Amino acid sequence: MAARGHVQDPNDRRLRPIYDYLDNGNNKMAIQQADKLLKKHRDLHCAKVLKAIGLQRTGKQDEAFSLAQEVATLEPTDDNSLQALTILYREMHRPELVAKLYEVAVRKVPSSEEYHSHLFMAYARIGEYKKMQQAGMALYKIVPKNPYYFWSVMSLVMQAISAQDEKLSQTMFLPLAERMVEKMVKEEKIEAEAEVQLYYMILERLGKYAEALEVVRGQLGEKLTSERHSREDKCMVLYQRLERWPECNALSLKLLLKNPDDWQFYMSYFDSLFNLLDQAWAPPKEGQHCAEGDVHCSAAQAISFVEARLAAEEEKESRPLRGPYLARLELIGRLRGRGSPEELQLGDPLEHMFQYFLKFGDKPCCITDLRLFLDLLLPDQRVQFINRLTEVVPLTESSPSSEEEVGEGLALPGDTRALQRHLCVAQLARALGLHHALDPPGKLALIRQLKAHYRHGLQFGKACLKTEPQFSDMYCLMAAHVYIDLWKETGDEGQLWQGLGLLEEGLTHSSSSAQFKLLLILLFCGLGAFEPVVDLYCSLDAKHVQHDTIGFLLTRYAESLGHFAAASQSCNFSLRFFHSNQKDTSEYIIQAYKYGAFEKIPEFIAFRTRLNRSLHFAQVRTERMLLDLFTDADVSSSLEDNVRSMGLCPEEEDILWADMRDNRDLSVFTCWDPKDRQLSEEQRRQSLEEESLWLRVRSLTLRLIGSLALLGHASAAPRNSEKVAENGVAVKPDTLRPLLAQLDAALKDAEQFTERGVQYPLLGPPSTRLGPALSSGCCQCQASAFRLSAHLQELDSASLEDTSEIQTQIENSFKSLIAQLQEMFSKCKGDLLEANGGRCKTRPYLLENLVFLVETVCVVLWVSSYCARVLRPLKSSLQKKKKKKKETNTATPVVFSGYQEYTGGLQALLSQVLDHIKGLETSLIALKLEDLSLEGQALSEEEGGFVKMAMEKVQSSYLRSLQELGDLLRKRADTLRSLKI
Repeated sequence: MAARGHVQDPNDRRLRPIYDYLDNGNNKMAIQQADKLLKKHRDLHCAKVLKAIGLQRTGKQDEAFSLAQEVATLEPTDDNSLQALTILYREMHRPELVAKLYEVAVRKVPSSEEYHSHLFMAYARIGEYKKMQQAGMALYKIVPKNPYYFWSVMSLVMQAISAQDEKLSQTMFLPLAERMVEKMVKEEKIEAEAEVQLYYMILERLGKYAEALEVVRGQLGEKLTSERHSREDKCMVLYQRLERWPECNALSLKLLLKNPDDWQFYMSYFDSLFNLLDQAWAPPKEGQHCAEGDVHCSAAQAISFVEARLAAEEEKESRPLRGPYLARLELIGRLRGRGSPEELQLGDPLEHMFQYFLKFGDKPCCITDLRLFLDLLLPDQRVQFINRLTEVVPLTESSPSSEEEVGEGLALPGDTRALQRHLCVAQLARALGLHHALDPPGKLALIRQLKAHYRHGLQFGKACLKTEPQFSDMYCLMAAHVYIDLWKETGDEGQLWQGLGLLEEGLTHSSSSAQFKLLLILLFCGLGAFEPVVDLYCSLDAKHVQHDTIGFLLTRYAESLGHFAAASQSCNFSLRFFHSNQKDTSEYIIQAYKYGAFEKIPEFIAFRTRLNRSLHFAQVRTERMLLDLFTDADVSSSLEDNVRSMGLCPEEEDILWADMRDNRDLSVFTCWDPKDRQLSEEQRRQSLEEESLWLRVRSLTLRLIGSLALLGHASAAPRNSEKVAENGVAVKPDTLRPLLAQLDAALKDAEQFTERGVQYPLLGPPSTRLGPALSSGCCQCQASAFRLSAHLQELDSASLEDTSEIQTQIENSFKSLIAQLQEMFSKCKGDLLEANGGRCKTRPYLLENLVFLVETVCVVLWVSSYCARVLRPLKSSLQKKKKKKKETNTATPVVFSGYQEYTGGLQALLSQVLDHIKGLETSLIALKLEDLSLEGQALSEEEGGFVKMAMEKVQSSYLRSLQELGDLLRKRADTLRSLKI
């Protein structure tokens, strides 16, 4: 907790038991011990703060805060109290109060190095860069140490980075920081590498690359020693920015002679070489070519250089390096791209790739290396290339009896090196499109071969730990990909079930395989089964930023497939990470200041900003609030209470649309497809557009529900009184209509997008719920419900006599809503899981449509509740007038009779939907999966068992979805009974 050294302070001895209780999590005993101590020593401020920490940890935040403020107003300066208050304010997420605490302490004890240091770090936590600069200089004046001086300099740099005005950064903050460092340089006070790094960073941000180069190459550059090639790397970057290609080329040459396997230097060498060729640069006739030495400025020199590196590798007796062999292929590609005839001097790429395979084919890196250069092969060379590779793979013929799945003798590898070579050939064949070119029987034969290789390869991994992958896992994954190809090509869902069964089998042998789990998640979600996905995702053990990069795989489907409890859990997975991001990043920044890692500080700030502006964060936050409203509002508590507890403000837009960042990892799946079948940049852009459109629709829906809650609260107030929200702010009468206009515009954009028929590869990003929501009629029906609430708002602000036209509109809206809901219900009819002719057929879209219907019913019921609140006082007032005038024949306004018909229609509809859900559950339970067979497929008993396991998971998931949907709808039906007027 706090510093408890060997200081002989009696108060330390008295406080120690409280510290121990807090450290052990025994907060109640800590509070009791603090109370005992305070009875004897009322002025022991630290005991009060420790008691407040105990109260905070037992959920009594208000009591803890008031106790802490009692101590803070006394302006303590003892270290124990300050440290304890710091811990308490951090746990309360109030870091700004820590800064105020140490401002007072520094004012009272101006010579304390420790308090000044704590004040600087407190400012760092809240990003007060101007105050950090001042605190750093104040600290340096008290204790003239270099780190404190450079804390102040770095704070200036951070002011420049965070400034809205770029001109201000370039003309004031950065030049001032530069002058401060130059002062230390002139006085020869630069001591550490971090200080040189900071100087370099300032000059780089100012665009003074020539000056930065002088620093790096000069005496100060000698301090850059923490990273290998740190000095050379910086020089290379600066040469490139200054477009000093001769120096860049010469430096690359020198570094490649020392490190012939360093790929980044090959890239620099080739980039600079072709820039020199474009400029027709020629070396001087006398003297050195440039400050870094000799320069290569022709294709012939590059060819000679690469061949010399290759010759050196060939002569070596030790393990060859991959760099020179790949550099030759890279040079061929670049020369071919320029149409240079010199390309022919380097030989045939097919032959070079073949030789590369002979040297490195038994290494897992071989496939990733060669895939980069497959474009160098001509279309008619592809089959020839694979055939040549296959010929040199050492396989041994197996007997038919040992491989029943194949039904004939199959050549199989005898060891792991041969297995890796064969696997590399199979992966290259798929990357070249040879698998995709096969007809269905050919694909089925390929699957049998891949499965045989997979099962044969398991013998080599018997000694592997459970956490280790099997040597032959990629065969299993590739066979699953071919099954998916067949399913897409033929529409035969049996192929998909077999693919699922194979992946389930693979997972029993490699329980930690992330690729098996990811593909299973994708396929189960595609079938509308979310229940098995939760365990699969949890077993991935996603860490930290992965909740942002791959979390979309979970959150996209959770709510849409009717698993509301699991959806809430999956949102929490992501939200916990995002909410802890601010606190965690502040700690990283403080550590970077302490240890002088100044170049990391802007990276941490950029990381925090990237997460705060994450598309996934905005989506999860919005969906979580909608989910809470759909499951709780007007069921366990009122809509108004739910909206208020969320702090939802409908008038304010809390999503920074212009700065939205798409942090999804869309390459998380292992994929060997050819480039034309992979996700393109255009599809990435379209996916982001679709995600943003759907988020707009959902965000506006949420804000409209919030507006509805405020309207409902206002309508409950006495008539003719000023309508105010719970927080005392007047409800704006025009909140609803502007949001409605925005929703209509968003839906129009959404319809235009869906008309384009954008589709993504299966292993690319999943489509959003946008298309299904529009086709089901969900968005249109919800918009109609919100328009009805706008008409009701008009009715609420006028008298019945003056609103005949509005009443007619409301009555028409009632009829329209019932008709739209009936239309939505008609799109939900049919069996989710059907056994037809012994085959298993799924209809997951019916489940998604059912979820849309339930969500829409929730919105319609909230509007109906507001309607009842508006109509009740109007009806009561009308009846009082009738009694006074003793009129019995006065016609009932159409809005009242229309409302009665409307609620009756809603009641009937909900009964129909509940009966339909019950019927679906009955048919699912009655379905006997063991009677189903995958016709035309000779599956072993074990394979059939895995397929059945997958089917059972889907069946169980459907039942869970129907159960949760039915439960929620029954609760909604109960609330409908209370809406009588």
